[in-house]
Amino acid sequence: MLPSPEARRIAVTVKGYPRLSETFIAQEILALEERGIALEIWSLRHPTERAVHPMNRAIKARVTYLPEYLYEEPLRVLKGAAWSFGQKGFGAAFKAFWRDLKRDFTANRVRRLGQAFVMARELPADVGHLHVHYLHTPASVVRYAALLTGRSWTFSAHAKDIWTIPDWEKREKMQEALWGVTCTAQGAQNLRALSAPDRVSLVYHGLDLSRFPAPPANRPARDGTDPRDPVRIVSVGRAVAKKGYGDLIQALAALPGDLHWRFAHVGGGELLASLKKQAQQAGIADRVAFLGAKAQPDIIALLREADLFVLPSKKAASGDRDGLPNVIMEAASQGLAIVATDFAGIPEFIRHGTEGQLVPPGDWEALSNALNLLAREPEQRRILGDAAYRRLRQDFSMEGGIDVLETRFRAAVDSPLKQAEPV
Repeated sequence: MLPSPEARRIAVTVKGYPRLSETFIAQEILALEERGIALEIWSLRHPTERAVHPMNRAIKARVTYLPEYLYEEPLRVLKGAAWSFGQKGFGAAFKAFWRDLKRDFTANRVRRLGQAFVMARELPADVGHLHVHYLHTPASVVRYAALLTGRSWTFSAHAKDIWTIPDWEKREKMQEALWGVTCTAQGAQNLRALSAPDRVSLVYHGLDLSRFPAPPANRPARDGTDPRDPVRIVSVGRAVAKKGYGDLIQALAALPGDLHWRFAHVGGGELLASLKKQAQQAGIADRVAFLGAKAQPDIIALLREADLFVLPSKKAASGDRDGLPNVIMEAASQGLAIVATDFAGIPEFIRHGTEGQLVPPGDWEALSNALNLLAREPEQRRILGDAAYRRLRQDFSMEGGIDVLETRFRAAVDSPLKQAEPV
């Protein structure tokens, strides 16, 4: 449906909703709602996880699910296509799609156009602006829907979408979007090199500390000498290549025999089975627990009981990489000492030797050494954890980023039909 002149609602499009791994999106939507921004959510996929974060339950925005595969809802897709054929924007949308398809001849491209047909037809008239998380697949749907309906659109780019899609696609989407934001300086540099520098802004997600308890007042001073009370090491992240968990299993297996430790991993992911097998083959399966995906209250409880947080991110063979993982800041919110890699957006928050220890990505020996040293030094862990918490409060609270987004979204709906020129 075309927007009405008074349209003030914003449609936020995501790849899947809700997702346990995307607390940063839920946090942002909820904060904007609490500031009076009228939102609704459009998702390309249905949820696949049973657990749901409390933040998602608190969000009031209506959720609409697009056909994940076009053949599953043929009538809905045909209605969307028939409606779209009669719109003034159909020529521009189809031209953009055809140019994309010629350079990326895949079924995914066709599915994105079909989803855009459905979205364009079903958007309520009171929606005046579209915003999308991720510049790859979701942004293609939003771009075509914006062209079909004459609405403006904007984007939030994160990690995989920046590093795994071709420059031509990023360049053309950014040229049509009113503006975009991204959550790391490294990502902003990449995108600004492909567009007008003022088209993309660096906006850290930060953390809404009102939703987290204060760090534990007195952590036990475990030093790995007592087999009855081992040092507790924890990590939170999907078991995928870019998280580097294979390196971590190697690092844990290389820890000295006189150090008593236990490791817990939280997260789903395609590599879980192979990681469990690797731990078994390394002889450490009895000290490693893979807990699967958990809701945020369970994660916070685990962080509060831990002594050390570790995240060995690296570049995957596909080119995928992390941004600034929210779990790093969540660990800092509980005053945990952090060992991570000097990679992607991580050193924008963790400065080596100040808020944590950073090691080269992919270097399991350096990772093992850092874990060994910090596991034996509870006082050093306390110093690093306190520093990380201070940095989080002073420089990475959520409020600054939400201020920027609120201002920009209000400006966008004040002139909802303003749109960048198509390429």
